[in-house]
Amino acid sequence: MSGIYKRPEIRNVDFCVDENIWGHRLHDEQLPHLTVLEFLGALGSNLDKPLRPHEGLDGAFKFWPQRQIRLRGLLFNNPYIESISDSALPDEEKWRQWFEKFDQGKTGNGDDDMVYLRQSFSNFDDFAKTIEFLRASSFESRSNKRWSSKFVFPFGPDALYEDLQIDAKGNMSNDRRFFARTGELLYLMLTRAKRGTELGDILSKRLFDHDAPLNRLVKALQGAPQYAGDARQSGYLPEVSNARFDLICEDWLSVLDRDMPIYDAMEHLITISGLNMLLYFLERAKRVSGDDEPVEIVCEIVSKERTKVRALSGDSYQYNQGLPAKAVRAYVESIRQEDAWADAMSSDFPDAERVKLMRERFQWPAVDGDDEDSSGKSPDALVDKLVERALARHDQHVSKIHAAWSRAIGLSSRRLSRRTRYAPNDRLLKSIVVTIVDDSMQFDEFLAKAKQRYGLVIGDAEGGRLINAKQVDQEELSENRDNLEARLVGLGLVRRLSDSCSFVENPFVFKGSV
Repeated sequence: MSGIYKRPEIRNVDFCVDENIWGHRLHDEQLPHLTVLEFLGALGSNLDKPLRPHEGLDGAFKFWPQRQIRLRGLLFNNPYIESISDSALPDEEKWRQWFEKFDQGKTGNGDDDMVYLRQSFSNFDDFAKTIEFLRASSFESRSNKRWSSKFVFPFGPDALYEDLQIDAKGNMSNDRRFFARTGELLYLMLTRAKRGTELGDILSKRLFDHDAPLNRLVKALQGAPQYAGDARQSGYLPEVSNARFDLICEDWLSVLDRDMPIYDAMEHLITISGLNMLLYFLERAKRVSGDDEPVEIVCEIVSKERTKVRALSGDSYQYNQGLPAKAVRAYVESIRQEDAWADAMSSDFPDAERVKLMRERFQWPAVDGDDEDSSGKSPDALVDKLVERALARHDQHVSKIHAAWSRAIGLSSRRLSRRTRYAPNDRLLKSIVVTIVDDSMQFDEFLAKAKQRYGLVIGDAEGGRLINAKQVDQEELSENRDNLEARLVGLGLVRRLSDSCSFVENPFVFKGSV
C-alpha cells in the first residue's frame, strides 16, 4: 500500500492489527489532556528540530523524557504540608517537621536531599502556598490515580514529565498506561503536516521559555531537571500523509494566533486535539473498511424540550461506535484479496507461503508454532482465528476510545436520555468557535465549516442527506439549528442583526495589525 511506512517489529504483542491500522498506539485511558502532555514532552526533547520530519524507514523519532521525581512528589505525595503550614509552630520547626515526614516517604530517586528548598523559599508558608497553587492548577489532582501519574499544568519546560509507576522499593517503570504513546503519534502527525515546522517554531518560543514566571516557580520546587536513564524510540504511525494531520496542525496554529495567554489557549488546544484525534480514529476505520464517505456526527443541541434529533444523534453515535471493529475484521480478511495470496497457490508449498504472508503482515503466527490456536491450521482457518483474537483484544481498550474521548471533550452525553448520543457541551462549542472563526462568520457559514472540518451535522443544510433519506424532517433539523444559535447567543459568541442574519464572533481575535 503506497503512502504507508514499513512497520518495525513491535515487541510484547501477540500480533499487530490495531497497530497496523491506527499506529502504535491509541489507548482509551490516555485522554486528550494526557495526549497533549506526552506530545509536549516529546517536543521538549527535540527543540533543536521542533516538528521537523525525522529520517528513517518507519518515520519514528527519539526523545529523552524528563521524570521530575522531586516535583511530582512535592505536589502529589505530600499530604501533610497543609497541617504543618496551618500550625502555630515557628518557621524553623515547620521546616524540621516537614523534612522529617518527607524523608519517610522518599523514593530514593533523587529526592533524598531536599535542603535546596530552604534557599528557594524565604519561609515555609510561601513554600506551602506554592504547592497549593500548582496543585490546584494540575490535572486530576483530586482523582484516585497513583501520585506518580498525576500531572502539573504545562507552565513551561520544567513542568513536563512522563507517566511513571514507582513501587514500594523505589523501582520506576513507564508502564504505558496513561502515556500509552498516543502523544507520540500526535507528534508524528504534526511532523508530517505541511505546516508542521511553522507550528514547531511557534510552540518552541511560547511554551518552552525557561524564564517564564510560572516555569520559574515550578523550577524552584523541582531544582535541576531529572531525566530517564536512556533515550526512547517513538511509536509507529502508518501513514506518510493524511489530510487530518494537516487539519490538526492548522487548528493549533489558529488557536495560537488568538489574543489570549498561552495557558488559556491550552484548554482549547487539548479539546480541539481530542476532537481531531477522534476523527482520525473514525476516518481511518472507515477507509480500512472500504468506506470513503466522510465521518458524520449528528449532534443534538440539548434544549428544554425533547427533540426528535435526539434519537438520530444516538443512532449516529452507535454507528460510529461500531466502525473500528468493522475495520479490524476487514483489515485481517483483506489479505485473502491480495495478489500474493492468490499467487501462493501456484507455489510448491502454498500453505507455507500464505503463512509467511500472514507473518509479514500481522507478526503472527509465531515462527516457533507453539501457539495452540495456530498450530496445524490451514491459512484460511488462521485468518478466521486471527479475526476472532484481534476483535477480542480490540475490545479491551481500542474499541473504548470513541466513548472515552468523545465524553472527555464534551461531545457526547447521556443527559436527559437513557443512551449516549452526540450532544456537544459549551466548552467544546467555544473551542470550535475559537478555532475556526476569524473575527466573525455568518452563522450558516459556521455550520457549513463545522460540518466540512469535523463532520458535525446540526442544521437542515448540513443534514440534507438525512432529510433525503427520510430519516428526519427538515423542520426538526432547523429547530436544532435554532437551538445552537440560542446557545451561542447565551455564550456571547453570536450577534443577531435580524431574524435571518446572525454572525458568530470570536472574542479572542487580534484587532488591528500585530
